[in-house]
Parts: sequence; structure tokens; C-alpha cells
Amino acid sequence: MSGINGNPATHFGRQMHKERRARGWTLQDLARETGINVGHLSRIETGRRPPTERIALACDAAFPNRNGWFLEYYEELRGWSEVPAAFRDWSEYEDGATTLRVWQPSILDGLLQTEDYTQALLVTLPGSTPQTINVRLASRMERQRRILCRDEPPHVLFIVDEPALYRRVGSAGIMARQLAHLLEVAALPHVTLQVMPAMEHCLNASGLVIADERATYAENVASGFVYTDEQTVSTFSLRLDTLRGECYRVSESTTLLERMQERWATGVSPLSVMPTEASA
Repeated sequence: MSGINGNPATHFGRQMHKERRARGWTLQDLARETGINVGHLSRIETGRRPPTERIALACDAAFPNRNGWFLEYYEELRGWSEVPAAFRDWSEYEDGATTLRVWQPSILDGLLQTEDYTQALLVTLPGSTPQTINVRLASRMERQRRILCRDEPPHVLFIVDEPALYRRVGSAGIMARQLAHLLEVAALPHVTLQVMPAMEHCLNASGLVIADERATYAENVASGFVYTDEQTVSTFSLRLDTLRGECYRVSESTTLLERMQERWATGVSPLSVMPTEASA
């Protein structure tokens, strides 16, 4: 499969299909368990119809081993209109990975963001509502805990774009705390963090996450895609390795982060002589 660009409702249907097949049930068996029409269940499984609250509750009753996942997912669907749809597919690869390599041009990757930094970015999206922002913020923080703080976390290589250290997001105070957080993450034993200098390179167009050389998530302003075919993953991997070859060394990257944190802490943007608003 060269790319996956479905919608979140499709992920719901796939999970329903997965649980049904694990029990050896036909659609007719599931219909008897849930009291829902076979045709309706079929359309949900194939992504041709979105789930409803009644379907989610029925699935939770039929598949108690999922501990209420279907209703929880259904509730989140209503706040995920701004999220790249394929990211739901990607989470299955990321959650099982032993190594992750992460690159994001221009801004810091979601796995590195503080809550204030994330919120300041989300409010800039046209049409964002408080509900959408809250759901995405909570989801991003949960992803950080799930990946970086689990009992056996993957080894994660972060390549940070140097311009992201200079770009003000929210305020100078938010940036100072964000740089301090980067230093904390960089010090984790399972994390390697390097900064890519502000120069020409081969990955301007897209952010990337590579999981165990098995899958790649690539995102641009229009959408996100999950790639699992060997040739595409290998191509992305080669480009990321090329990019890393141009990075500052780990010790040099840490020194740069420390210097940038000190500059932002003064309340003055490193790019300007004019004071910026520092938040409390």
C-alpha cells in the first residue's frame, strides 16, 4: 500500500472488523449481538457510513475487551475535523515502534511541544473552535505521554529545524519555557536530539516520522499520509539520514538550545531588537 488517506470514521470501521474477525463472527453474528442491521454494520465497516453513538455503545457491549474504546473514539471524532485523517492509522505503527526518527520543518514537532506552545499554534488555524482546540491539545499531550513516557519507550531521534528556535510562538515567555522543555527531553536516555542548521536541504516540503523502517508518516498543509511500501519508506529514510549528516552534533545542539533559552528568557526576540510580550 503506497499511501493511506482515509478518514477517522474508516479507522472505527476497521477496528470493528478486526474485533469481529478475532471472534470468528460473521456480520450476521455481530448483528445478532448488537441488534443493528447487517447492511448498516457493513457500511460502517467499509467506511461508507460514519458511526453513531448507538453503534459505539453497541460495539463496546459486544467487545468488552476494548474497555469502552468505541464510544471514546466516537466522542473524539467530533473534535477531530482539523486533524490529518491518516494520523489515526499512523498511531498503530508508532505505538508499536522500537525506534522513531522525527523531522518537522519550521516548527517543533508535536512530540516536543509544551501545552502553551501547542495552544498558541492551534488558535491560529482558521475556523478553530474551543472544543476542537481542547480535543487536539489533549490528544497531543497524551501522545507525548504514550510515546516518551511509557515503560519501554522507543529510542527517538529528533531533528529540530533551527528556524523553529527563532520563530516566536505565543510569546517570549512561552518560547523560553519551550526551550527549557527541549533541553529536558534531550536529556532523556532514550532520546537523541540534533539541530539542523538554517541552510539548504532535501526535506523542505514535509514533516516526517519513520517507525522501525516499516512505515512513514508524512504531513503537509493539505493532509497526512501513511506509507508502508518498502521503496517509499527507504527513500524517506535516505533523505532523513542525509539531513542528519548536515546537523550540528548533539553537544553543539544542546549548547544552542541553552543559548536560545537564555535569549528568550530576556523577553526579547533573538531576531529583533524590539521587546516582545512575555507571558507570566
